[in-house]
Amino acid sequence: MNFFAIRAIYKSEMNRTWRTLLQSVVSPVISTALYFIVFGAAMGSHMGPVNGVSYGAFIVPGLIMLSLLTQSITNASFGIYFPKFLGTIYEVLSAPISAFETVLAYVGAAATKAVFLGSIILITARCFVPFSIMHPFWMVAFLVLTAVTFSLFGFIVGVWANSFEKLNLVPMLIITPLTFLGGSFYSIRMLPPFWQHITLFNPVVYLISGFRWSFYGESEIAVKTSLAMTTLFMGLCMAIIFWIFRTGYRLKR
Repeated sequence: MNFFAIRAIYKSEMNRTWRTLLQSVVSPVISTALYFIVFGAAMGSHMGPVNGVSYGAFIVPGLIMLSLLTQSITNASFGIYFPKFLGTIYEVLSAPISAFETVLAYVGAAATKAVFLGSIILITARCFVPFSIMHPFWMVAFLVLTAVTFSLFGFIVGVWANSFEKLNLVPMLIITPLTFLGGSFYSIRMLPPFWQHITLFNPVVYLISGFRWSFYGESEIAVKTSLAMTTLFMGLCMAIIFWIFRTGYRLKR
């Protein structure tokens, strides 16, 4: 294991975050805080409890997951896209570092930044709505597992993209709508039976449901199912990345 190379790439990616602190951290936190103000404090005071908790507390896991997913994908995709754009990816590919070590460095940095941001949003949420965490271990586990999984997915997006427009295509036009439709602001039990079954095809539903269970011990979907679906998606992303390095898809040509 080439720990020196892993640390070099990891440190470079983390330094990029501190250079763009306003965009990478401050902007997402302010955006999420506005959600808490509008939906949690303003609208939540006029709505009844959802699944036994106040509406403001109910949306906390969904809003954290919304930021976590988008930031994981964005950080990982930009991290691998810039070396491609600048042509320095060939230096990485020719260096004495394996594909596993390369992915570990880039994905590890992206996941670290996403978890860091999610933790800040979690602390910020306490300023607006009171909530409890019934299963803190599983809360951290879901936080890390989701960050790693979607950082892997973001790595794939960064390899696939050949323009800056495509980098924003997946987070803005796919992930954000799926998160909004995945129960961030409502319980899927509120939907008619037909739409409840349709919603189960949305993979984000399982993430939000499992993450919300870690807070309040209540979820629309069994926790084991949520973990299984998340793990399955992670395995799929790892298989695609293995194929990318094996074939050199948009890396070597």
